[in-house]
Amino acid sequence: MWKTILRRLILMIPQVIILSILIFVLAKMMPGDPFTGLINPNTDPARIEELKKAAGLYDPWYQQYFRWVGNALHGDFGNSYTYKYDVATVIGQRIGNTVRLAIVSVILTYALAIPLGLYAGRYQNSWFDKVVVVYNFVSFAIPTFVLGLIMLFFFGYTLHWFPTSGSVSTDATPGTIGYFFSQMYYVLLPSIVQALLGTAVTIQYLRSEVIDAKQMDYVRTARSKGVPTSKVFNRHIFRNASLPIASTLGYEITGLISGSVMIEIIFNYPGIGNLFVTSINQRDYSVITALTLIFGIATLVGTLLSDIIMSIVDPRIRIQ
Repeated sequence: MWKTILRRLILMIPQVIILSILIFVLAKMMPGDPFTGLINPNTDPARIEELKKAAGLYDPWYQQYFRWVGNALHGDFGNSYTYKYDVATVIGQRIGNTVRLAIVSVILTYALAIPLGLYAGRYQNSWFDKVVVVYNFVSFAIPTFVLGLIMLFFFGYTLHWFPTSGSVSTDATPGTIGYFFSQMYYVLLPSIVQALLGTAVTIQYLRSEVIDAKQMDYVRTARSKGVPTSKVFNRHIFRNASLPIASTLGYEITGLISGSVMIEIIFNYPGIGNLFVTSINQRDYSVITALTLIFGIATLVGTLLSDIIMSIVDPRIRIQ
């Protein structure tokens, strides 16, 4: 397996190169620039031209690209035109919040989806199954911003159970256990919203697989031998039914890192999704290209993680 993983990592190198070229070219094709009308409406046009030349915006695109790649390999993505300091610092201050949001969301998603999908498939056509199916339809149909605003208004502004913005209390002291619990308190409501909306596909996959697995010959054979029903479901049906979930787990983890934009905006949560939207509005090309590259690499890593998880769940499956 380790040789295969190494091979996949080597294969990712040309993919990352192609991705970086596409990101850089598309960013340069965006209308406007970080200087025109965004520093100060009264800035002298001659001064703006000087800034553009100093930033190398008039150099040939390939020179700009190789300069950007060379610096990026050393961890230097340039300076943010909006925040006035280096991009790595800007992203580093926020990426921890997004990773925390992604991890808590994944845990809550599967903690909710796995038992619902299992029991709905096991007790097909029961009242419990019908309730789960209705819940599935609602969670799949409702837009993220609608549920987010409802939860924010009800639990944040009406009941005051959760904070309505930010990632940690201003009174918390960094490095203490209280600081950690404050961070978890602030991330809980956005994670719940994201988990409620993320369970639909997993529940449907798991429910369908359990229903199909109950009709398989190996299940009938196990039952005919007197194997307890709970053991049949836990050791046979669930293991096989979990394969579709395992195949997408890597994408779920890395996808949430780049796919929490709407949640972060609704809850004013200072993550890289929120930063990405702000950077687009401000034409902050240095931040845009760096974040898009991170999102693309996260997707490639998600593919690798999914293959590894699949091979762990089912030893018969090996990455070829």
